[in-house]
Amino acid sequence: MNDMSSVTPRSILHVDMDAFYVSVEMRRHPELVGRPVVVGGSGARGVVAAANYEARRFGVFSAMSSSKARRLCPEAVFLSGDHPLYAEVSRQVLDIFADFTPHIEPIALDEAFLDVSGSRNLFGDGASIGHLIRNRITDELDLPSSVGVATSKFIAKLASKRAKPIVTVTGVRPGPGVLEVAPGTELEFLHPLPIQALWGVGPVTFTKLERIGVRRVGDLVDLGRAALEVAVGRSVGRHLFDLANGIDHRTVESTRDVKSISHEETFAHDITDRESMRIEVVRLADAVASRLRRHGSAARTIHLKVRFANFESITRSITPGPPVSSAPALVRALDEILDVIDPSPGIRLVGVGVSGFVEPVEQMSLLDLTDEDGRRSTADTDREWSPASSAVDRIRDRFGHDAINPASVLRDRGPSPGSRPWGPDETAESADPEAV
Repeated sequence: MNDMSSVTPRSILHVDMDAFYVSVEMRRHPELVGRPVVVGGSGARGVVAAANYEARRFGVFSAMSSSKARRLCPEAVFLSGDHPLYAEVSRQVLDIFADFTPHIEPIALDEAFLDVSGSRNLFGDGASIGHLIRNRITDELDLPSSVGVATSKFIAKLASKRAKPIVTVTGVRPGPGVLEVAPGTELEFLHPLPIQALWGVGPVTFTKLERIGVRRVGDLVDLGRAALEVAVGRSVGRHLFDLANGIDHRTVESTRDVKSISHEETFAHDITDRESMRIEVVRLADAVASRLRRHGSAARTIHLKVRFANFESITRSITPGPPVSSAPALVRALDEILDVIDPSPGIRLVGVGVSGFVEPVEQMSLLDLTDEDGRRSTADTDREWSPASSAVDRIRDRFGHDAINPASVLRDRGPSPGSRPWGPDETAESADPEAV
């Protein structure tokens, strides 16, 4: 059963940068070539963002805690990372893609889908285009990448993974770099793969399938749709059965609207008092509001995330009424939530986010809207701060983000929100927590 019999099959590419963050770092640290290198928070509360293939030999992978990574690979070199640089290099990679097709769907900074079906008359077949793109990334940016070529997004992504360098107990050897799954060979490629290769097979679904003897994609097809739907549910069963038969009609989406904006920070030392918690919320809200205005939007819903010292997390949301875009208005809305959170058990992480984007509209109020405590409403706060927010944006555009900051955070200015997305490093953890 194969649904890929069209007269002119699509040519879909999945381009995935190899250990992207580490590879960018290796360009400016060539002395580290051949050594295990990890990008992420180096402290006990840090998280691995990326590991090169030399580190992966020891079982170090992204999303692993940095403390576990150190135990597995004591000789690994930890780098704290430079997210703005990675974003800039990602834009350079996208510029190369744009020379081959306008149909580009970025998935993250380090990967994207490309539909090159309309580019074959200019540049050759999908595999040829994959080689051209990969060579340009190597020649112009001095970075490694892997490319999967197929008739669907699902197969192309699986192919790019098989094109990557191969880690063995004796070392790292190059992969094919570009791997094409030719039209008509999708099932031959798919069926020997483990069922974890299918999107949607998480730990729970895997356990259910393993219990009934399904370990390979081909086993799932042999089981049949009806039995599969009984085992894992109708919706999931239908989805997995289609994928196992190579059916994926999704198109490359050239425009992907931003749905939310958020910043969060893991602290080197737990916060235990309300004032410090609110200062961190002010810092994060300022960064979120700045990005929100650059997006040309206001937000209807505001989110607060708090993770306590025992790793228990809570997430709260509030929709204050008219959409807002200034940091004081975000904080004003979150005050209602902050008032009922007790920080005394210790808080290790705080996050602020916004969603429900609309075009900003300034509405005049005929009333002096205050709450029962005499505080200004969120809408009035946002309107009053609109001119100041515009001035702040202009100053930052000219002199950089750190040129101006909320007064309440100046006495204890940590790194800019988002500059340590993978947790504090060892320097931060060893600092005096009482220092001002």
